[in-house]
Amino acid sequence: MAVPKKRTGHSAQGHRRSNWKATKPETTKCPNCGATVLTHTVCTACGTYKGKPVSIKDRVEEAPVKEEKKPVKKSTKKKAEKAEETKVEEVKAEAAEEAKAEETSETEEKSE
Repeated sequence: MAVPKKRTGHSAQGHRRSNWKATKPETTKCPNCGATVLTHTVCTACGTYKGKPVSIKDRVEEAPVKEEKKPVKKSTKKKAEKAEETKVEEVKAEAAEEAKAEETSETEEKSE
């Protein structure tokens, strides 16, 4: 294996690396949606390549709608809480009706 006898200087290292240049990637516009895309690649926005759907994004849109799942059974605790709430509301409504009935009977007695 080759081992250098002396350390490479900064200048020599710079001369060797002078041809390392960053290049700007080639981009084009997608003919389908108009988004900027790297050349020879599938469009990340719409999933097409050369005007044809390629990726899963388009296939999902074209796929038939899946059947809806059956609703999950509610727990008995929630049902019990709701039943208690309705009972409380019914009791309050009955109490309000009784109070109105008493008020009307008192006003009728006073008017006689």
